[in-house]
Amino acid sequence: MKANSLLKGLVGAAFLFGAAVSAHAADTLAAVKAAGTLKVGTETAFAPFDYIDAGEHTGLNVDLFAEIGKELGVKIEWIALPWDGVFPALEAGKFDVVAGPATITKKRMERYRFTPPIAEATIAILKKAGDTTISKPEDIAGKTIGVGKATAQLDQLKEFSGTLPTKVDVREYPAFTESYADLAAGRIAGVANSLPNIAFVASQRKGTFEVVLPPFGKKSYFGFIGLKDADHAPLMDAIDAAMLKIKADGRMAELQKKWFGASFDTPDAVKDPAF
Repeated sequence: MKANSLLKGLVGAAFLFGAAVSAHAADTLAAVKAAGTLKVGTETAFAPFDYIDAGEHTGLNVDLFAEIGKELGVKIEWIALPWDGVFPALEAGKFDVVAGPATITKKRMERYRFTPPIAEATIAILKKAGDTTISKPEDIAGKTIGVGKATAQLDQLKEFSGTLPTKVDVREYPAFTESYADLAAGRIAGVANSLPNIAFVASQRKGTFEVVLPPFGKKSYFGFIGLKDADHAPLMDAIDAAMLKIKADGRMAELQKKWFGASFDTPDAVKDPAF
């Protein structure tokens, strides 16, 4: 009898615990508002979106999430980690949404939900200033090109490499900042990254880097990332609505001009990515 009673008690406790967990998970937006904090995961080596300047976390993402926080009535708590750990940490519940941003791709959309785009993400090449051996994207054939590990840029660089007479020697980096350092030191011939990123880097280090135009990748866009399930849908809906309001009233364009020197004509949603 005691064993049966104990078993029934354990089953009942487990049921109540499971119900409590389910109820909490199903109300992610309410939980965020109750806590007064939206936890945002990102890497801080992806200028001009997220980076460290004079010891301070800065960039377009910091400014944009400050506006999103105002719309939701919550504070923003930043959690920084290497890019290849961002998606696993999101799925483990370490934070509510990912800043990044990430290129919106078909494969990622199968697993994650994206916000409205915040900028164009088409990939191009950054070279060392004065390097006359690279004047167009095809000139990277046979050269060593750096790219971020576990990124959409890596996939596009490999695809482009396959179309060249001599394949590119692809060198992967945990952070793009390390690839820029190797490029400046002459250890690699170029870096493949999204045009907004390398345009910003080149503008900050004139005489050191130059952008190779035109871009060689398929037209793509950057977005923030959340979990693609019913539990997180209310939170993502609220973030989407906030971002569309920020876009409609001109705040998005102002931030783009501040960080990129120009605004982007982006769609309100990407439903069919180019790749």
